[in-house]
Amino acid sequence: MIYIVLFTVSFSLTYLIKNYYRKNTILAKVNERSSHTIPTPHGGGIAIAVVWFVGICYLFYIDNIDSDLYFALMAGVVVCIVSYLDDMHELSAKLRIVVQSLTALGGLYLLGGVESFDMGLVSIENQIFTNSFGFLLIVWYINLYNFLDGIDGYAGSEAIFLGLAGFLLFGGSHFLVLIFAVLGFLYWNWYKAKIFMGDVGSTLLGYNIAVFTIYYTNQESLNLWIWIVLFGLFWFDATLTLIRRKLNGEKLSQAHKKHGYQRLTQIGWSHDKVVMWSVLVNIMLFLIVYFVSNIFVVFSISVLFLYIIYMLIEYKKSFFDFKI
Repeated sequence: MIYIVLFTVSFSLTYLIKNYYRKNTILAKVNERSSHTIPTPHGGGIAIAVVWFVGICYLFYIDNIDSDLYFALMAGVVVCIVSYLDDMHELSAKLRIVVQSLTALGGLYLLGGVESFDMGLVSIENQIFTNSFGFLLIVWYINLYNFLDGIDGYAGSEAIFLGLAGFLLFGGSHFLVLIFAVLGFLYWNWYKAKIFMGDVGSTLLGYNIAVFTIYYTNQESLNLWIWIVLFGLFWFDATLTLIRRKLNGEKLSQAHKKHGYQRLTQIGWSHDKVVMWSVLVNIMLFLIVYFVSNIFVVFSISVLFLYIIYMLIEYKKSFFDFKI
C-alpha cells in the first residue's frame, strides 16, 4: 500500500510543479548542449527527492532499512538543496564540487568507509586507497548521472532499472521506494517530456547509486563489480566521452553533444527509440550478471558488449563529426 501512496504523491507533485513552473515561466533554456528545442519546465526532480526521502524515513521508522544505509542516503539532502539552487540560479562549478565533495565525505563516514574490494588476484584493504576510491566514485557518479540526463525518460528509466535490478539481486525495500518515487515523475517526463528532472533529481540519483555501490561492497567485496556492470551504460558512455574529449584537446567545461545517446538523436532517432534501446541494453547487462557466475568474466563481457555498442554508434555518427 505504501508504494501506491508514494507513486501517487510523486505523480501528483510532479504535475503540480509542472503547472507552477509553466505558469511562472520557470523553463529550461535551449542551449548548445540541449537535446530539446522547446523551453520546458525543469526541476521535476523535486518530486522524486521529496517522495524518496519521505519513503526511506518511513522505512527507518518501521525498522526496515539498515541505519548506516539510511543516514548515508539522507546525506543526499545536501546535494539536492544545492542542485535545486543551481537549477534556479546557476551556481558556480567550484561551489557545486565543494558541496558534492563534502557530501561524499559525509556519506563515506556514515557508511563506515570502504572496507575493501576484490581485484581478482588481490584484495585491496588499504584504507587510504579504498576510501579515496570511494570518495571519487561518489563525486563522479553524482556528476556523470547529471551529464547523462539529456533526453526524455533516459535518466528516469535508468534509475528504475537499477532499482529493479537491486531489488531482484539484493532485496531491500529502499529499492522499491526508489522505483515508485521515480515512476510517478517518469509519466510526465516520457517522450515528449512535459517537465525535466533537473540537477536536483539527477545528482540525487547519482549519489544514491554510489551509496548503494559502497554499501553492498562492504557486505561482499565482489558486489562492487556487480554494481559497476549494472550501471555500465551510464559510466561507460560518460567516462569514455570525457577521456576522448580530453585527448582531443577540448575544453571539458564547454557544453557538448558527444555522448552516445546525444549522437543517436542527432542522426534522427527519437528520444523514445533511444530510451527503449537503452532498456534492452540494461536487460542484457542484468542477464549477464544473473547467469554468469564469475564476476570478472561478467565485467569483461559487459565492457566488450558496451564497447561494441559504442562503436556501432560511432559508425552512425562519428565522435569527431562536430565543429569545435
